[in-house]
Amino acid sequence: MPLFHARSAARPHGPDRPLSDRATRALADARPVPFWTDRPERPDPRPALTGAAPRTDLLVVGGGFTGLWAALQAKEADPSREVVVVEAGRLADGASGRNGGFMAPSLTHGLAQGVACWPDEMGTLDRLAAGNFDGIVATLERHGIDADLHRPGELTLALTEHQVPSVHESYELHRAHGVPVELLDADQARARVDSPRYLAGMFDPEVALVDPARLVWGLARAAEALGVRIHEHTRATGFDAEGSGVRVRLDAGSIHAGRVVIGTNASQGVLKRFSAWVLPVYDHVLMTEPLTPAQLAAIGWEGREGLTDAGNQFHYYRRTLDDRVLFGGYDANYHFPGRIDPALEQNDASHGLLADHFLDLFPQLEGIRFTHRWAGVIDTTSRFTPVFGTALGGRMAYAVGYTGLGVASTRFGAAVALDLVDGKDTELTRLGMVRRKPVPFPPEPVRYAAVTATRASLAAEDRTGRRNLWLKALDRMGVGFDS
Repeated sequence: MPLFHARSAARPHGPDRPLSDRATRALADARPVPFWTDRPERPDPRPALTGAAPRTDLLVVGGGFTGLWAALQAKEADPSREVVVVEAGRLADGASGRNGGFMAPSLTHGLAQGVACWPDEMGTLDRLAAGNFDGIVATLERHGIDADLHRPGELTLALTEHQVPSVHESYELHRAHGVPVELLDADQARARVDSPRYLAGMFDPEVALVDPARLVWGLARAAEALGVRIHEHTRATGFDAEGSGVRVRLDAGSIHAGRVVIGTNASQGVLKRFSAWVLPVYDHVLMTEPLTPAQLAAIGWEGREGLTDAGNQFHYYRRTLDDRVLFGGYDANYHFPGRIDPALEQNDASHGLLADHFLDLFPQLEGIRFTHRWAGVIDTTSRFTPVFGTALGGRMAYAVGYTGLGVASTRFGAAVALDLVDGKDTELTRLGMVRRKPVPFPPEPVRYAAVTATRASLAAEDRTGRRNLWLKALDRMGVGFDS
């Protein structure tokens, strides 16, 4: 089993491909912002933290899923603990409000990756994953958070003949590990969702879907109700050991914290060490206008399953509450030398390619329009799972690198970071995936050349079904790139 089963390679940014006429028409009115946050229920921003702030027991840097789960779990465990969250932008502006809302329970970026990396721990990791998911459900119920959490399952679909054996192999692996998946032939797959491209499929009933922005906003409200203070537009710019704690420099002030937890996704300015382990890649997404009853009848999809395909360069897509279709993935972009810039979020080539792929999958929806187009930065590691650790003599802990599968696993990552920063020896901190770091990415310009070679190799494998020597070498080293 190859370790480098990577679903989508980071594509170096090259010359823009021209948009097809149908893609141009479909994208003509698309707003260049994420759909999830472009809604009137978005809460007003919390005030920034300025000046010399009072001391806090725990400072959480990053107001996305990891940060909010850390704050909420810390406060629930010890109501007397003073907890402050600082977010450089607005809540849900980062990756937590830009993803597809797929909530897979896996902590290891899928079963195949877990078996390849930690075969002796998979029983424990599966148990922890199930408990983590149950904890999410219980938290949402306890705090009355309406995030459209539902569990329709996920279909993994073969679009080419050489993807069919991959689907069968994944089915056998899941069954061997007790996952009640179903194997579908072409007719059975198309009976669920009607696309002429589907040749086979696997249905996994354990995958859930959620509205990611509503989840962020709900977690923030719940944390504040418990006494957590949240400040938006507050960037942490530096950290210094001071006494038994940490003096955290902010862009307009500072705060002293007894302990610090960092959950900043792909943002690498917080700790320089992150650049060795985390590769920032841009993933692009489209959202359609609401489908009419006739359009829905033309494609079926009555089960509202989340959908993905079995290639290296893959798509993910799902229905929303108002029957739009979110469609993303495939063409992830890495910009030399790990550049992150809002100007990179709008890419006509990538968005146009997605529009064409959508209409190839569903020709019966010809003429549909997209209302939103956006991109988000994914924090990819070489093993596709987070990197955990401490700094400043244990006063600071971090969990970053979820590689696009963090909607559920960020709660687990936050729990790990809290145990680490509190110096606890627990089942979580003893895990191999916590104690051992992933293989670091090479420095630039070797990194860019490696990404380029990997992108070309994965695209070739998608066309031919054959894995070349470069990918086999990366498999042996346990290194990959993924979105």
